[in-house]
Amino acid sequence: MYIIELTLKNTPIPLSVQRKSAEDAEEVYKQILAALRGDSQLLELTCERQPDKKVAVFSSEICAVQIYEKSGASAAGKAPGFFAVTQ
Repeated sequence: MYIIELTLKNTPIPLSVQRKSAEDAEEVYKQILAALRGDSQLLELTCERQPDKKVAVFSSEICAVQIYEKSGASAAGKAPGFFAVTQ
């Protein structure tokens, strides 16, 4: 399972949708990047794992997007992303 996660301006909790294949996840990622490069538009995303889960967001409110594979290691409490916290 692959997760596409959006970070929005002035919102502490990210939004995410899931795709079963890497190709489908990459397609959604590219769709979001294209929206970010263009004029502000409304993006509607759905989740394959939970078909009733839908989210709509203006592309001008997105400040980051990441894609990652959901694995057993990430379920152990380590959040995905690019930041590392040392103790």
